Amino acid sequence: MARSVLDKFKIRKGKVFEAPLESAFGRLVTPFEEFIHRQSSSGILLMLSALAALIIANSPLQATYQHLLHLPISLNAGDWEFSLSLHHWINDGLMAIFFFLVGLELKREFLVGELSDLKQAVLPVMAAIGGMVVPAAIYASLNIGTEGERGWGIPMATDIAFAVGCIALLGNRVPRSVVTFLVALAIVDDLGAILVIAIWYTEQVNMTALIAAGCLVVIMWLLKAAGVRRSPAYVFVGLLLWYELHLAGVHATIAGVITAMALPARPKYDPVAFSTFVKDIIRSFDRCFRPGDKIIANDALRARVMALGNGVNLAQSPLQRMETRLHTPVAFLVIPIFALANAGIPIDSFTSSEAVFNPVTLGVIAGLVVGKLIGIVGATWLGWKLGLGKLPKSASFHHIFGVALLGGIGFTMSIFIAELAFYDQQDLLIQAKAGVLLASVIAGIAGFLVLRRAPVSEEYEIAEEGDHPLAEGAVEAEKRPASES
Repeated sequence: MARSVLDKFKIRKGKVFEAPLESAFGRLVTPFEEFIHRQSSSGILLMLSALAALIIANSPLQATYQHLLHLPISLNAGDWEFSLSLHHWINDGLMAIFFFLVGLELKREFLVGELSDLKQAVLPVMAAIGGMVVPAAIYASLNIGTEGERGWGIPMATDIAFAVGCIALLGNRVPRSVVTFLVALAIVDDLGAILVIAIWYTEQVNMTALIAAGCLVVIMWLLKAAGVRRSPAYVFVGLLLWYELHLAGVHATIAGVITAMALPARPKYDPVAFSTFVKDIIRSFDRCFRPGDKIIANDALRARVMALGNGVNLAQSPLQRMETRLHTPVAFLVIPIFALANAGIPIDSFTSSEAVFNPVTLGVIAGLVVGKLIGIVGATWLGWKLGLGKLPKSASFHHIFGVALLGGIGFTMSIFIAELAFYDQQDLLIQAKAGVLLASVIAGIAGFLVLRRAPVSEEYEIAEEGDHPLAEGAVEAEKRPASES
């Protein structure tokens, strides 16, 4: 018998009511797969935001666009006032949330991720270092002794969202291990960029505010030592730290990284304790249940469901919970807003030879496209030849070449460093941004084409497209020897 209209929209399986759109929530997705899905989706939105910024900046709305960016926004309390332009609130305020997430990812990777195993971490770390040093050296060689020499840190960074987005377009042609290698490389790359910002792009320092910031850092670690597991406590102290670092002259976004490092990474329950807790709650739930009962009308059942929910939260560390909560707002709100506020430059920055063939633009393009390729491939080859680490499983140097090119997509962090390097030199800032955008396009297309032509390993059969780790909502594809297919 054909299903009724009601059955099509409301499927009953025992006591589970499931609408068609809810079925995706029942799929098992690993944290890494969820990370990849968000990054690839964010890359598409980031691209659209950058394109929108370019269109607005070269349209009759350009004057309104600039007026909005320079609009002052103030916070007042009695005689106290704190005022920044909208542009600064985005770059210093919203981006602190981005750096908070980067700090959480860094801490997790070094504790339990790909970078926690020294043998696995050697090649990505060496590749990241090579991919920072060589681009910076190329840029510096083209700009030494000029006004643009301060921008040497611009071509050092890699944009994870864009790079992963390009790989996602290739589906199952790229081994999962190569994606992991790229993510690990980019995370170490972010750490390098953070250190560059903290050390080299800080000028005058207010020692009184810096001492106050130091006291707040101590308070954070005291909270951790005292066993405080509530994230809001750390976030509150982090906000005060952001303000003091801003007054000190240190870039305030570093407060996000410091706060992330202080957040506890150990859950309350280990797996055995959690399993015991869940079983006890379920047994208690069953004892309280009577045929015909509904949870909403039975306080005893509701109490046990709430206890189970609290226990599930405590089985994850504060670091894990915060990272999960922040991924979506950062990927789909913070980064697109940053792109919208910073990617708007005159179109003639790309079209005239004078605009492109200047030391700053050429230095950024050569650093990101050529420097990343030489640095990442060279450092990986050296580490591999010396026996310090192994290439990613099922990968060849063809894949490493592709990853190295995708590493030249600097976008978010590169534009951010450009804003710091040339904040008071508008012409140089526009030249640097033009270089970042052009290099990101060149590197993205080249990396995509190289990986598209990479040989698929014969050791494993190609999984169906819907089963690939980069497919939306998919569980990791089960790899089987080709001989069994």
